[in-house]
Amino acid sequence: MKGVLPIKGASAASGREKKAPKELENVLNQYFGYSGFRGKQLEAIEAVLSGRDCFCLMPTGGGKSMCYQIPALVRAGIVLVISPLIALMENQVASLKNKGIPAEFLSSTQTSHTKQTIHEDLDSGKPSLKLLYVTPELVVTPGFMAKLKKLYHRGLLGLVAIDEAHCISTWGHDFRPSYRKLSSLRKQFPDIPLLALTATAVPKVQKDVISSLCLQNPVILQASFNRPNIFYEVRYKDLLDDVYSDISNLLKSSGNVCSIIYCLERAACDDLSMHLSQQGVSSAAYHAGLNSKVRSSVLDDWLSSRTQVVVATVAFGMGIDRQDVRIVCHFNLPKSMESFYQESGRAGRDQQPSRSVLYYGLDDRRKMEFILRNTKTKKSQLSSSSNELSEKALADFSQIVDYCESSSCRRKKIIESFGEKVQPTLCQRSCDACKHPNLVSSRLEELRRVPNCRFNKISPVFQSSLVNPAHLDTEFWNREDEASISAEDISDSDDGNEVVSNIAISKIPSNAALDAKFKALERAENAYYQGKGQTKQQGGLVDKKSISQALRDACWKRLLDALGQAKLRLGNLPCDEAASATHLETECFKKYEKVGKTFYNSQIAATVRWLSSATSNQMHDRFHTLIDQATDHSVSSSPDIVPESPPAPTEVVSASPGETISYEANDKPQNIHDLEKTKHSNESAKTIVASAGNMELPTIPSFREFLSQKGKDRAKSSSHSNAGSQPSGFRRKSSGLVEKQESSKKMKS
Repeated sequence: MKGVLPIKGASAASGREKKAPKELENVLNQYFGYSGFRGKQLEAIEAVLSGRDCFCLMPTGGGKSMCYQIPALVRAGIVLVISPLIALMENQVASLKNKGIPAEFLSSTQTSHTKQTIHEDLDSGKPSLKLLYVTPELVVTPGFMAKLKKLYHRGLLGLVAIDEAHCISTWGHDFRPSYRKLSSLRKQFPDIPLLALTATAVPKVQKDVISSLCLQNPVILQASFNRPNIFYEVRYKDLLDDVYSDISNLLKSSGNVCSIIYCLERAACDDLSMHLSQQGVSSAAYHAGLNSKVRSSVLDDWLSSRTQVVVATVAFGMGIDRQDVRIVCHFNLPKSMESFYQESGRAGRDQQPSRSVLYYGLDDRRKMEFILRNTKTKKSQLSSSSNELSEKALADFSQIVDYCESSSCRRKKIIESFGEKVQPTLCQRSCDACKHPNLVSSRLEELRRVPNCRFNKISPVFQSSLVNPAHLDTEFWNREDEASISAEDISDSDDGNEVVSNIAISKIPSNAALDAKFKALERAENAYYQGKGQTKQQGGLVDKKSISQALRDACWKRLLDALGQAKLRLGNLPCDEAASATHLETECFKKYEKVGKTFYNSQIAATVRWLSSATSNQMHDRFHTLIDQATDHSVSSSPDIVPESPPAPTEVVSASPGETISYEANDKPQNIHDLEKTKHSNESAKTIVASAGNMELPTIPSFREFLSQKGKDRAKSSSHSNAGSQPSGFRRKSSGLVEKQESSKKMKS
């Protein structure tokens, strides 16, 4: 049996020997520096050390990791930790190694050599590892399960800890199908304690987790959901002149504090981060649209305080050991109270005063209602259970709407949503509704006067004024690029767009799902125009996919802002900003004009991300390449590297060999007027082309005529080669052919 780590003042433990609380506190202090356990930590540790299964519900920041890390240090064997997030595993393993605790993780992000080293250690007679972190996808693979069985039969598997256990429940806010396969663990390892940990689980989810994991007579521990050190506040977007500026002012007024801002869409992450940087706030975007190296760099900068603010999608922060987050903002509405509680709970994990600020917008609400109801309509055709889940999603969302639109205590609403009873004096003026009740009431009254505001009621989506299709033209719908992510990299799919992880039409193929979404949007758009008494205008493309001039103008402005930020970062740019923005926007438009606005938006976002990290030389090379391409296709450019003005009303620009793109007078990019300069010079060419219409074109030969002509050409070529008109290499081949022909004639004779 493997000996445990040497522990000061404590003897090695094996089997299920009971450890004294004082002895466990000594280990806690020795390795982690804490003087004592918090909440239900000690009870959970004692439960698994005694060999019992345990379900432990602790709030975010409650120290769930101590419940399996301490047992790993005081008993023999390896503790297997199952986690859905690679970022969590990397962060915790790095922290444990810094404390001298042997820990590793297995994922697709590691090199083959690293994986091989870990597997060799597991196969050795005395493994050095105490904690091994893996994804749920890896655990259920036959190869890894066989390895676990070997460890189990050798007496080297001490505990299986399942973090974020709510992911196993279809009723949970973050259901992941891979977790359902973990139900086999109890059958495979009947006498190994299982520890299920979560920060958010309503009573129904708790029962589902315990049942799904087949926990045997588990110890059920539940800490209070109250986070007394967090001040809860709601701000109303519709009452603010500029939400970006309000967030910027909030961060500046709080000093240089560590903060997280959550957005639903990647584009919003990029835009808001750029705005904050322009306002002098150190910030960076983090989402699945960035490659792994960029994400790792952003995370490292934030953990080491080189970056103050991370603007991220909802997957960010889970399990990351940053204790001093002071502000957590939600730029968009979360989909449920569970999601909101988990994300806002990443503030103040060191128990110091912190803030949660949720920005509530009526457009955000309508968008989420549309998504949930549209999903409900489609799932109702599948099964009654799917329909029941959709109804639950709507009910969960109504809780967060009520949290925002109510003037009663915010803290009370959060805690009661998890089934916990609340004392009337619990809040102690630690939310805006209790601290400034008159101000909150007046703002809510003002919000009621906003047009189309439906208070405290989830409204029918297809009423005329509910859905503005323009607000649905976002990267929120573009999930095709997630398909390339491997199952093991589940954490990297965040997708930002993770808001629909429970409610997406996952069983429909991607193309069919996309078409279904477009049809739903078209129905909503038709209903909108019918309610207005208007007729939807028809364009060259189908309206639901066409790229409007207003969208192109907005994207050009977005690229211009990105170039301005790049100028601040680099000190200077190798080109004119407005002209470069025009060329980049035109490049995106040409690439996806026929595909539609969804992919066009995605390309614009990718270009903005590139500008945020590209060097001056890279920009110089790209702009020169664009100019060369434009020159090759007869598009003249200005001396500033790229054109600065819109094209002539009906110019035709070649996009690539054999392909042209027409810009109508009402659908051309702004700031591309350099093509106007070529208009007069092209008149002569147009005259020539027009006169060519009277020319008699040669007749097209038939296939037999074509073959006959090719034969004559070969005969002529052969005669030329015999005359010595071809290079020497061809003469040798020809002579060789003649020799073969002569020899074959002799054989026949």
